[in-house]
Amino acid sequence: MKGKVRSHGGLKKDNRAVSPAISTTILTSAIVVLLIVTIVFANNFLDQRMAENEFSAVKQFMQTVGLQVDDVAWTIGRTQTIRYTSKFGHVNFESVALNYSVYVDKGSGYEWLANYSVGILMFNMPINKYSLGNNYFERVFPSDDSFLQTGASAPVCHVYVIEKIPMNDGNFIRIVVVPSIRMLNSTILTGEKETNYYKFYLPVLTSGEHPHHSQSVTLFANSVSVKTEDGVNAVKINVGFPKASLGFNKEFFNFNETEEIDVPDGSVVEFYSSEVIVSIGFHV
Repeated sequence: MKGKVRSHGGLKKDNRAVSPAISTTILTSAIVVLLIVTIVFANNFLDQRMAENEFSAVKQFMQTVGLQVDDVAWTIGRTQTIRYTSKFGHVNFESVALNYSVYVDKGSGYEWLANYSVGILMFNMPINKYSLGNNYFERVFPSDDSFLQTGASAPVCHVYVIEKIPMNDGNFIRIVVVPSIRMLNSTILTGEKETNYYKFYLPVLTSGEHPHHSQSVTLFANSVSVKTEDGVNAVKINVGFPKASLGFNKEFFNFNETEEIDVPDGSVVEFYSSEVIVSIGFHV
């Protein structure tokens, strides 16, 4: 009878069973599929770890860039190239991303003194390679949210990490270098006359050549200028966001929008600005 199970020597035989050749093929295919899945998972895991390590290394690189801006800015003609290594991300320059407006009060209300539009540097890592979650924010240096820093060792750039999506230029977690303002004050005694000086320093990052021939950032100090006003009783600095519609808004920079500085009546204010030309992938 068809399909009947017969016994021979204690073994059972089913004529409907799959042949050994087909069983071997199925088993081999299953093993191959498992190997492919394992390899894909291992590659993705390795890429994630590599991207994480790369991102950590580039954080240090971007902090170095911020410090180099200060070294270059105040010596006209000085040039510095800083190199980095990246498999997944890239450095980008965004021009006219922030606007600083400076006002002085000489006893009759605030009067406009100067206006400065500055660019920013960003290392962009695609979020499909590395992500810490939308709206993630971390200050690298310094630790507070003021664009105005005081003291001889105060930075002239803020460095921070932000993941903010969506944005017009793509979905990235970014390490950002933003020019900020350093303030110094001193008192000079001439005879019996005491004069208070308040000096402000701002590097103005502007766009240079971007051939992308190498993974590097080149900084060139093109000029230094100063605006001076005496008889000042207070200083106010406002920060604006000319590219807010593209996502570079207050939430992106996480700055206080206004800083007011009360100074002794009759102080002298000097505001120094340096044009620093930034080139991406251009080695000098």
